[in-house]
Amino acid sequence: MGSGLFGMLDISASGMSAERFRMEVVANNIANAQTTRDVDGQPYRRKQVVFEAQLQDALSLNGGLLSDPQMGGVRVAGVAPDMSDFHEILQPNHPHADADGVLKMPNVKLPNEMVDLVTATRIYEANLKAIQSFKQMIEQSLQILRS
Repeated sequence: MGSGLFGMLDISASGMSAERFRMEVVANNIANAQTTRDVDGQPYRRKQVVFEAQLQDALSLNGGLLSDPQMGGVRVAGVAPDMSDFHEILQPNHPHADADGVLKMPNVKLPNEMVDLVTATRIYEANLKAIQSFKQMIEQSLQILRS
């Protein structure tokens, strides 16, 4: 991550990258909302992205010792399974139903996925707007210097 004047570009870009990945995970959840058997033989389990702050250590003036870390953006720390219960429905004719006719369905709730998708989109757009504003300020500064 960069520092100084252009560090905010790195921070916004890291936010955009993280939210783009989050949108991909949400899309995967939506695509598997009806998958009753995954590779492990269980219904598909919803996945969620775990973010973590990126910190940069700033060198202090007192002998080059590391001082308080500064914000450096965000990164994807991983993807974690949502361990909430599977939904159960009575569907005795389904090939994956148990002996009692109960079918375990994925723990994906489409309204929640849509909220996550809209939230990720808005955060992505906010970071893009920050980059565009920074670019506009630089262009205006250069215009002032030219005149």
